[in-house]
Amino acid sequence: MSLDERRNRVKRDELKMSIRWQCQALALCRGSLYYKAVGESALNVELMDKMDREYTEKPYFGRPKLTEYVRRIGYAVNPKRIGRLMRLMDIQGIVPRLNTSQPNPNHKVYPYLLRGVQIVRRNQVWATDITFIRLKRGFMYLTAVIDLFSRYVLSWELSNTLDAGFCITAVEDAVLHAQTTPEIFNTDQGSQFTSYAFTETLLRQGIHISMDGKGRALDNVFIERLWRSVKYECTHLQQFETVSALRSTLKSYFEFYNSGRYHQALNYKTPKEVYFGENATKMMDLIPCGNVENRMTGLRTVPQ
Repeated sequence: MSLDERRNRVKRDELKMSIRWQCQALALCRGSLYYKAVGESALNVELMDKMDREYTEKPYFGRPKLTEYVRRIGYAVNPKRIGRLMRLMDIQGIVPRLNTSQPNPNHKVYPYLLRGVQIVRRNQVWATDITFIRLKRGFMYLTAVIDLFSRYVLSWELSNTLDAGFCITAVEDAVLHAQTTPEIFNTDQGSQFTSYAFTETLLRQGIHISMDGKGRALDNVFIERLWRSVKYECTHLQQFETVSALRSTLKSYFEFYNSGRYHQALNYKTPKEVYFGENATKMMDLIPCGNVENRMTGLRTVPQ
């Protein structure tokens, strides 16, 4: 049972059992009931934006080089601070690693299934990942599901926390609107994707799970390229005041990405043209995504 689930089971108006005994029965610290998360400071959000821009261009930069970069542009920071912000942003320098540690030792990690596999048709392999997007007074996380053959973005979701819930919603939306499932679904080894809730969502539908080796950028290169396009062509060009403004801009960008952005690797066709073939002009765009109003009402307040 997760921490949030245990918190929700505590009944503050229960007369027969005190809060102390309820917490003891649930193996829950009483202090956690009254804890309110404090958002990142304006300076930290600014630092995260600078780091994200540099990391997008140089994904091989780890903590030492990002620390040096931030110092050179005028901020007095130490490596511990940069390391904590990198963990919060869910980024790490892309380098070969001798030991591939698991993000969560209690989660099962599945083998990488795409080595030597030729991707020759749509819905053969889908992939997903998470990236960081800055707001004026906070930040959000963006996840997307793409078809690797066509580069078509099947769904996307926004969240201000790195839990598995919004990743699962993106997968369910992709399946719902594509009206099919892929043969293989590829992710990295992030705790959201190795969680039981996420993997069960795929296994229940007979999907084979593939996971990148930790620190191997080329294993999920197509969605990493998607994030580069999203940031260089969309989010880095403007500052977003609100989540709704970000959501509206991303909706427009993903519609353009699918229907109007020509890809050299696709012989200058759009992802939509490749995914739907000759029927592309007759099909409605499948972007369902995290821009549905009732999906956003459950989000917690963006850190101030």
